[in-house]
Amino acid sequence: MQAFAIAAAGVSAATDRFAASAARTARDPLADLAGETVERMSAETAVKANVAVLKSADEMYGSMLDILA
Repeated sequence: MQAFAIAAAGVSAATDRFAASAARTARDPLADLAGETVERMSAETAVKANVAVLKSADEMYGSMLDILA
C-alpha cells in the first residue's frame, strides 16, 4: 500500500527537519530561538500525524485481511 510508504517518508522528512533545527540551535543558540522552536514543534506535529496515518493504514489493512479470510 502506498499509504505506508508515504507516511514513512513523511516521518523521515520530519525527523530530518527536527534534527537540522536542533543542529542550528546548537551552533548558535540565540540566532533565531523562537523560529527554531516553532520549527521543532512543527516537525513533532508532522511526525505524530504521519504515525497516525501509519496506524490507520495498518488497521485498514488488517480489516481487509479479516474480510478476505
